[in-house]
Amino acid sequence: MLVTGMEILSKARKEGYGVGAFNINNMEFVQAVLEAAEEARSPVLLALSEGAMKYGGKALVTMARELGRDARVPVCIHLDHGSSYESCLKAIQMGFTSVMIDKSHEDTETNIRETKRVVEAAHALGVTVEAEIGRLGGVEEHVVVSAEDAFLTNPDEAKMFMEATGADYLAVAIGTSHGAYKGKGRPFIDHERIKAIAAATPNPLVMHGASSVPQELVERFRAAGGEIGDAAGIHPEDIQKGIQAGIAKINTDTDLRLGFVAVMRAVLGSSPKEFDPRKILGPAREEMKKIVKTRMELFGSAGKA
Repeated sequence: MLVTGMEILSKARKEGYGVGAFNINNMEFVQAVLEAAEEARSPVLLALSEGAMKYGGKALVTMARELGRDARVPVCIHLDHGSSYESCLKAIQMGFTSVMIDKSHEDTETNIRETKRVVEAAHALGVTVEAEIGRLGGVEEHVVVSAEDAFLTNPDEAKMFMEATGADYLAVAIGTSHGAYKGKGRPFIDHERIKAIAAATPNPLVMHGASSVPQELVERFRAAGGEIGDAAGIHPEDIQKGIQAGIAKINTDTDLRLGFVAVMRAVLGSSPKEFDPRKILGPAREEMKKIVKTRMELFGSAGKA
């Protein structure tokens, strides 16, 4: 069933578990995430970036919306990192039940003004809104932030921002970063900062850049001929501690891509005569479903639908 983001995340924040927002790019991604959600009895957010929408077009959005509507668990269709008011309105018109307006790279006054515009339009149509303050490092779609330009979210500013904009949930910068390269070793996550932000605002908090980039997946990718540097992700323990402190929505993208392509490479490498797409993409879809279910168990959302 299709629901808003707030219908899923307010319950998660109140009851102390997290819900995954999984980025989707094609049919196999949509199927893997929704099948995992139904098998795990977990609510879920299907996240589409502007890049995914450009790649998959109306067909991808329609597929996500229709399959989400038919699902036996709560499903939210979410715009990830909407770059503008116009982009958010387009998503709302296409049937999204949640949108993110990301003006965190702008000055505070602009971020508040543009977020408030989106909130007013979205709320009038029953759609909920994610906003962001602070800046995560790394690269994701049109979002490119260097380590020098990244900064963490201030709890007092978070309180002021949410009161001024009326946004429903807030993405916070607490040490995570986008992409497969989140630093050397185990990235530092500022758990005390999460607690302070959660104490300042009752709204659900969002952890972006939360892929764990398991070394087992990295090695399988390399073994199948893939090239990847010293990839590092967010430790599962840090994700769970973040959830206990107030994080309700956890974004996952890199882990899905890595697992999907690792299996595709392995199939193509071991079966050079294979040209049936179903026999190449099918195993990759199953691998991705396993990853999603593992994440749902980690977040504590399994069995919550």
